[in-house]
Amino acid sequence: MGLFSALFGGSNKKSEALQAALNNGAMIVDVRSPAEFASGHAPGSINIPTGQFQSKLAKMKKAPSVILCCRSGARAGSVQGLLSGAGIESINAGPWQNVVKAQKG
Repeated sequence: MGLFSALFGGSNKKSEALQAALNNGAMIVDVRSPAEFASGHAPGSINIPTGQFQSKLAKMKKAPSVILCCRSGARAGSVQGLLSGAGIESINAGPWQNVVKAQKG
């Protein structure tokens, strides 16, 4: 799938959407465990592990949008469905390193 994205521009579209969200003041949420978050994370991100999202929805509703990240994108994808159901616009950035790249570029 990575090759498909590179060949057909899916990667660029995601990168552009991520950059636009950052420029518009999106909240960056890392859904990994606190220990994983402590080992490295995107600057400005907050750590809300997947099991704590229900109690934090009100805080996220105040943000223009939410950028979700984790180690691979799988956990962020599962949380994205929850946020969508609550009417919160979100982007699954995949690995947190993707957010760092977008912040630099």
